[in-house]
Amino acid sequence: MYNKTDDIKYKENLKKKIFQLKKERDAVIIVHNYQRDEIQDIADISGDSLALSQAAVRADAKVIVFCGVDFMAESASILNPDKIVLLPVKEAGCPMADMVTIERLRAKRKQHPDAAVVCYVNSSAAIKAESDVCCTSSNAIQIVGSLKDYKEIIFIPDKNLGRYVQHNIPDKKIILWEGFCPTHIRVSKEEVLMAKKEHPDAEILAHPECNPDVLSVSDHICSTGGMFSYVKNSKAKSFIIVTESGMLYGLKKANPDKEFYVPTERLVCPTMKLTTLGWVAHSLEAMECQIKITGDIKERAYKSLARMLKVSGEKSGAAISGV
Repeated sequence: MYNKTDDIKYKENLKKKIFQLKKERDAVIIVHNYQRDEIQDIADISGDSLALSQAAVRADAKVIVFCGVDFMAESASILNPDKIVLLPVKEAGCPMADMVTIERLRAKRKQHPDAAVVCYVNSSAAIKAESDVCCTSSNAIQIVGSLKDYKEIIFIPDKNLGRYVQHNIPDKKIILWEGFCPTHIRVSKEEVLMAKKEHPDAEILAHPECNPDVLSVSDHICSTGGMFSYVKNSKAKSFIIVTESGMLYGLKKANPDKEFYVPTERLVCPTMKLTTLGWVAHSLEAMECQIKITGDIKERAYKSLARMLKVSGEKSGAAISGV
């Protein structure tokens, strides 16, 4: 039978073990905003995917424990080749990243030989290596707009983010990939409007991975990093957050005087939630599930990431708002 007191004690003991192992291994724990509450509690650095990878460059540690999904750990390895990168749960993947393959991307390039390939960071290292430049949800418009010599853009893999970019840069032809985030498409426009009816004073903040009809009724569209900035500076006291529900924990901690709601309980990424305190402890203890990108893929994927950083005006080690 479940006992809340025993569960709290168990988690606290695991946290103590993790902190001890972290010290012994000279490790830093970086945690994505969508992770479980207790995982966010053990973070040395928390935020969105690329911001975390960049922050890891500055970290004075030999080991990076990346509590997120596989493409994030891959980016951390690419940007931190001299460090050991651990992904506590090797099965923590990204369904959207799996919706694009090298073969299909190469075929698409042949169909549109004059187009540049802009790759959302929510993609594998191999796909980044096949792309011209990467982008995040916060800088996608800036990245596409910077490609002055290209009228056509193959945008992979998220069609909703691609549509959002097309809406903001109408003079470019955005060739959409039929990929999507299975979590963000779970919410409907009707559910968002119902939440607004229940909380009429709340501002609606939506992630651009949501369907266009959801974005059409939102007050502000931004990445998860953008949501933290917006809430901090907003005079509003309540917000409807249309992204993965793990965001609420961090937002509440950072803004205890404000209220946050999700329009549906279905906004949960199952692979983000695979990481537990037990898996983090095991990964550090056994040094298992190491992610290492090497060779040609690493070199070409790094170029795609570096081009993005140059456009964004960021230097190595600078945090960038991403997923």
